[in-house]
Amino acid sequence: MAVRWLGTVSWRQSGQLRGRGRLQAPGSGRAQPGRLCSESASLQKTVSDPGVPNEEVVIPRRKTWDKIAVLQALASTVKRDPTSVHYMIHDDPFLIPKSSTEFHIFALSKQSGENAAKYIIHEFPRYFERDIAEPHIPCLMPENLIPQIEGVSEAALKERIQLRKVKASVDMYDQLLQAGSAVSLKTTNSLLDLLCFYGDREPVRDYLPDKEMTEEFKEIAPIKQKEGRYLRNTKGIGIYNWRENNNAERIFNLMPERNAHSYCTMIRGMVKHGAYMKAFIMYRDLLNERHRADVGTFNALLLAAPRMKENSVERWELTKDLLTCMAQQNVQPNVLTFNNILKGLKYCGALGKTASLQVLNEMKAVNIEPSLASFKHILDTFDVLPGGTGKIIVDILNNIERENVVLQDPDDPLFFVTAMQVCMNLKDLELGYRVHRLLETRGRWRLLSMNLQYAYCARFFTLLCMMEQIDEVMKWYKEMVPSLLYPNYKIMHDLLQAVDAANSLEMLPQVWEDLKQFNHVCRPEILKQVLTLMTREQHPQETQMIFANCAAEIKSMLEDSENTLFSHKWIASILGDMAIIFSRAGRTQDAWNMLEMLQKQNCVPSVLVLDEVLNSIKRSNLPDQALKLVKLAAEFSLPTTPKLASRVLEEFGLSEEQKKILKNISDDSDSDSDSDK
Repeated sequence: MAVRWLGTVSWRQSGQLRGRGRLQAPGSGRAQPGRLCSESASLQKTVSDPGVPNEEVVIPRRKTWDKIAVLQALASTVKRDPTSVHYMIHDDPFLIPKSSTEFHIFALSKQSGENAAKYIIHEFPRYFERDIAEPHIPCLMPENLIPQIEGVSEAALKERIQLRKVKASVDMYDQLLQAGSAVSLKTTNSLLDLLCFYGDREPVRDYLPDKEMTEEFKEIAPIKQKEGRYLRNTKGIGIYNWRENNNAERIFNLMPERNAHSYCTMIRGMVKHGAYMKAFIMYRDLLNERHRADVGTFNALLLAAPRMKENSVERWELTKDLLTCMAQQNVQPNVLTFNNILKGLKYCGALGKTASLQVLNEMKAVNIEPSLASFKHILDTFDVLPGGTGKIIVDILNNIERENVVLQDPDDPLFFVTAMQVCMNLKDLELGYRVHRLLETRGRWRLLSMNLQYAYCARFFTLLCMMEQIDEVMKWYKEMVPSLLYPNYKIMHDLLQAVDAANSLEMLPQVWEDLKQFNHVCRPEILKQVLTLMTREQHPQETQMIFANCAAEIKSMLEDSENTLFSHKWIASILGDMAIIFSRAGRTQDAWNMLEMLQKQNCVPSVLVLDEVLNSIKRSNLPDQALKLVKLAAEFSLPTTPKLASRVLEEFGLSEEQKKILKNISDDSDSDSDSDK
């Protein structure tokens, strides 16, 4: 909006502002009062007017904006387009996936492309030294992983630890010991931190090709421990956990002195990499040396406690012993402490339910608010399996709606998926809507990764299909597909069941189009379900014509695949249903083609199929075709052949020659049946 100063002084001729809102006129030593007003003002008063009060212009305080404030403002104006696919696919519309499998392949391909770019950047950093990004984006710049300090010194060791060079750090430490140089306790603890965090292995570099990754891990021969687990990383390479007599244990044993940090690091590393028994032995050594463990160490031990005992009572007793030790050492628990306890109690059966409530009461006693992960573990204990009462989830939702729960645990996003699973098991639609509103409040949906988002939407839509009206189901379907959800076989099966339960068969053509789009028409179970719904009852002719068009597309698909698309147990029922659909739509020739395909596949048509085809032939008044139908039934030696022959004789105006042919067919059928006896 255009503004100007009152009076004859223009904006550019004005002097400097002194004080707060005083205008310094040119050539004068006195500030003249002035104020801003719009040019469109109908009544204006000059500065010399004595009726104008002396007002000051209040200059607001300067606000310091974040560097990405403009981007955040623009992002707040953009909303999800429910009719479009996920934003990550917009780069190449030609490759937009048409099914959940293609979407998964596309996501993996894109991740492979990112890994290839990372490989080029990190292997050839000299070509990417120019930084043109504003603000600076460190993750897009190459990492300088080449040590700058040469020689054998503690400073060189610190540099290699900082660069996360596991093998180089261990070699430097050994060289320092061989040279007789003492390494400080702080530096040695830093080396232990590195070794225990990565399990005495080089950090996994995701951008390396699979071949190089395999060769890298072949350098270390792991030893599988008795209590250790076997893990697989994202690249499918087998990685064992804690190895016997690894460098972390060796360096720990070589240390001339050890403090509490040394023991705690070893305990956390052993728990992280599966050596639970060794972790408790190390904890006992820590107590014998009169050291105190920190809260992170106790959290790790509490997480490992359920794996140390076989039955529920012993697990709970071990957990209580650890909590008693925390109290004796004056170690204050945090929310992760109680979450690890709750995570273990869900494997303790009925005892776990009682103990979980005690843990929640203890959290209130020490003024620690439960996180979403706490409630997730409670649901796992009480209601996640079918047969739960649902009382717990109601109390949990009431608590979350009152409080502003923030992210405190890595398992927090899993709460929404678990809560929706409980709603689905309880078949409680109102609870499902409450969980969904909770997810949409305060941007909590951002907590969900793409995989969690897919799992959540799949459960929510299944609940809708079971309990909601079909119109609402279709509304939610259009809202979530394909922007949030690529429907798989189960989702489409649930949708067809909802259409069946509501008897809204007029929606089948729309569902059929989505089945084609998401490449589910090649699944015989889905195809049979659709055709069964189309043939269940008679519909208006307009609807029957639409169903016939769907059947014609299936027929074309079968002809292109030369009838090898489905197994023999499916082909008979599918072709029979298609013949019924064509017959009811008045497409007699297409229905007859289905019978011929059944004959080629050595499949026997049902009585309903023959009756519907005969009805279509009657409406078209094709007596010769009716005779062929009776002959086809006789070739299959069907017991309904005489009934078909009598219908043809009564309902068609046959000539004498046609009656004679029909009588011969009937006689041949009777003789065949007698010979079979």
